[in-house]
Amino acid sequence: MAVLNIVKVGAPVLREIAEPVTRFDKKLEKTLKNMAESMYANNGCGLAAPQIGLSKRMVVIDAGDGAGIREFVNPVLSDFKGEAVDVEGCLSVDEYEGEVKRAAEVTVTFQDRKGEKWRLDAKGLLARALQHECDHLDGILFIDKALSLTPKRKAE
Repeated sequence: MAVLNIVKVGAPVLREIAEPVTRFDKKLEKTLKNMAESMYANNGCGLAAPQIGLSKRMVVIDAGDGAGIREFVNPVLSDFKGEAVDVEGCLSVDEYEGEVKRAAEVTVTFQDRKGEKWRLDAKGLLARALQHECDHLDGILFIDKALSLTPKRKAE
């Protein structure tokens, strides 16, 4: 597998509405594996395809809840419940972090790498990561929704 370059803010692909995935094949499986490897290599907990320069509706997330990597192809969010404000960062916006208000719970319907349809109720970090990554699929960055932005401190 390969660690892919992460596209940074300013790249046009980050502002596009991503296209649905229609082919469920070995190429898709390889792309999802490369996305996961790239996310881990950059210490992220989620990565959307536009962040690797690919305008397709797919994301990978590891919410640190013991479930490992989760793959969401053509995700659609619904049933937004509650509110939660927390600090977010983004691998494509590496200079800032900021407080963002999101739903505390969401439902996602999606396809897996084989094209099978699934539904999942999410809360906590998984719900936040799903909303953050699905925003990427619609050309929205967390900085567009941030209540406040703070420059990230560089590691010494």
